[in-house]
Amino acid sequence: MKNIVIGSGPAGRLASIELGKLGKDVTLIEKGHIAGTCLNEGCMVICALTDVTKFIESNNRFNHHGFIKSQVEVSYEKITEKIKETQKMVRKINQMENENLGNTVIYGEAELKDEQVSVNGESFDYDNLLIATGARPFIPNIKGSEYGLTNKDLLNLDDIPENVNIIGGGIIACEIANIYSTLGSEVNVFARSTFLKELDESVKKYLLERIIPDINIFENTSISEIKKDKAITENNEYDGITFIAAGRTPNSELAEGVVELNDDKTIKVNEMMKTNVNNIYAAGDVIGGYQLTPVARMEGITAARNMANYSNKIDYHCIPQTLSLNTEVSFVKNEKYDADNDDLTTIAIPGTGGPGNFWNILDLDTGLCEIEFDKKNNKITKINSISPSSVSDVAYLSYLMRMEYDLDDYDRFLEIHPSTDTNYKVIKNMWL
Repeated sequence: MKNIVIGSGPAGRLASIELGKLGKDVTLIEKGHIAGTCLNEGCMVICALTDVTKFIESNNRFNHHGFIKSQVEVSYEKITEKIKETQKMVRKINQMENENLGNTVIYGEAELKDEQVSVNGESFDYDNLLIATGARPFIPNIKGSEYGLTNKDLLNLDDIPENVNIIGGGIIACEIANIYSTLGSEVNVFARSTFLKELDESVKKYLLERIIPDINIFENTSISEIKKDKAITENNEYDGITFIAAGRTPNSELAEGVVELNDDKTIKVNEMMKTNVNNIYAAGDVIGGYQLTPVARMEGITAARNMANYSNKIDYHCIPQTLSLNTEVSFVKNEKYDADNDDLTTIAIPGTGGPGNFWNILDLDTGLCEIEFDKKNNKITKINSISPSSVSDVAYLSYLMRMEYDLDDYDRFLEIHPSTDTNYKVIKNMWL
């Protein structure tokens, strides 16, 4: 059976690999660079830049404590050059992963017509098709929006800007703001409604006061016009370049008239990642929902297994998330539990001095850990963690939540000292 995958981001690339492992005939089509937004202009770029800002913050802290005397001179041009060099290396590896399984990788823009896929003037029949074309930055209807930059432009700046304005109040806006603030820019963030509404108030308060205190946050504020060197609100003008981080819009144009779309133009799928057309599937950011790389991978693998006649369904239960900042902010919530449930109790303690956190003890700035649990059903319902190890901690604790473990079962949980000490300490004391 011929399987065609359009789009090589996390969803499409992992789907192709899964199909290849299952011995299926696979053609992967990509119009740009393999690995999609994540590697080329999204989360991996954010992580690479944040690695630099973490180093800068650590250097500043060590200088403050007096046991290191050094000044950091940053070359933004060199940083972006080395990120691009690394991206090329990873792209080669990602292509080899597919080709080593016997998959064919074609570069070009695909079109759907008459139950065929056309690319570079050649048409291909398919038994199954996966559309994994991702999404792009949403550009709001603002005068001068053509002057706005997006995450695609992070590697195209010549130097660190003196002033940066950011339109958007979500995770991407916060991550970009953190990067340029640490690099020395004066940063303003304009949220049309609430800044970081994904976070609990206690976590947001800690983040604003301890992690990004130098960033100017303007909630319930809209930009009326963007110019090349300033952003304009109803009452003020703010010098600097302007980034637009106001959400994503699906790359679903090639699917219009072929499969059913939702009102927001995302592709409509069922829990098997199947569209309304029996042999056409969709996965990743093009279907909306959680626009996260691990979720896209999960959706791609789910689609691939169904395309290969191994029936399975997607599960969006207890999805862990994080903000990639100088100190990571990670969280997960069990959506099955009502926030107003009288049986819910929260225990919170400061973070402990684990890896990357020891020297923060001197500033009483070790982060925090909050764990909410249901006393009646003996289940963990929510975790908030701010610490250098929170990304891995919350990831595997969220797995235990998905598996519906009782609190008593966590007694058998063995932590890796000292990375998970805070979570372990809270969990061990919940039923005392």
